[in-house]
Amino acid sequence: MALPRITIVIPCLNERNTLPFVLEKCLSIQKANKMKYELEILVSDNGSNDGSQEFAKSLGVRVEHCETKGYGAALDSGIKNAKGDIIIFADADDTYDFLEAPKLIDKILETKCDMVIGSRLDGDIHKGAMPFLHRYLGTPVINWIINRLYAKNFKIRDSNSGFRCFKKQKYLEWDVKSKGMEFASEMLIKALQHDSKMEHVPVSLYPDKPGRTPHLKTWRDGMRHLLRILFYAPYFFQKLGLTILLVSFSQLMYGLFSGGISEVFGFRIYGIHSLVLLSFASLIGLSIWSVGLQIATRQSKTYGVYAKILNWNEDRLFFVLLFGFSAMTLLFLYLIWKWKQNDYLFLNFERELIVTSTTGLLIFLFGINALTAHILKRE
Repeated sequence: MALPRITIVIPCLNERNTLPFVLEKCLSIQKANKMKYELEILVSDNGSNDGSQEFAKSLGVRVEHCETKGYGAALDSGIKNAKGDIIIFADADDTYDFLEAPKLIDKILETKCDMVIGSRLDGDIHKGAMPFLHRYLGTPVINWIINRLYAKNFKIRDSNSGFRCFKKQKYLEWDVKSKGMEFASEMLIKALQHDSKMEHVPVSLYPDKPGRTPHLKTWRDGMRHLLRILFYAPYFFQKLGLTILLVSFSQLMYGLFSGGISEVFGFRIYGIHSLVLLSFASLIGLSIWSVGLQIATRQSKTYGVYAKILNWNEDRLFFVLLFGFSAMTLLFLYLIWKWKQNDYLFLNFERELIVTSTTGLLIFLFGINALTAHILKRE
């Protein structure tokens, strides 16, 4: 019976000082487990000029060059060049202990799951290994957002873990595209979207070696993670935006036809100031909904209202825009007419003005965003 084929992929960019520790551990694992599985060690180099490539080759380790810059690009290149059917990766900075790799490998072989995540938050985080913001704000927040938007049966406990083991064929099906640090989040999102079976294994995290400058930039890379997470969630914007829009606009209309101020739980509402705030909220709701529409133009599959709008043919789009802008023009002319009725002097028409102008703006924004979406989908 053939042994399972495993490849350790190590992304590398100028890690000559720490690479000896990492490769020594990988080679010891290779030797100790040669009866259990065939283990390949592959360094995916991202343009090192400090001798990292030469050192790895001197140990007989396979080195593949990745021309595209970025952590995700290096990993993607290494994974696709790997000979193994199962991939395990971790950083070349020796912050993850490669001697713990067999735990992840054994887990995926025993459970036949699609991916095993090395969870630092369930393991031993050594002093100075993880900044306070990363441990108590960044990672927990990203965990919550990913789980809230994408998780069904499996909950992610460490979304930023850089120690993972998975089946290569599954990875190819996930079609991960990110080139930077946000690769970690996208990989989890794609796995969750494909209903992949995943497991966690506690792992240790060690601080950087003295003198090493981390590649991670907290705020830049944190924002990249967030943008990538939201990129695959257009229907989050649809639900949130429609909820705000419908609630706010319905209350705005009620405030117009109720004819005056009402008191609810001691608060006086539906006056001019309340209507202005409801107008703002309605416009914010449509703006949020429109963000999802623009994101939907970049998705391979769409459904619901977004799909119907994006599937309009050109003549339908034309007449929808014509009708919308005509309605907006009529509302504007109505306001001018009402003003003229009072000889263009002060007119006590605030409530109707707020509702009418808000309606016109909503029609205009919808039309502009529908037009923009049809322009973008043609790229």
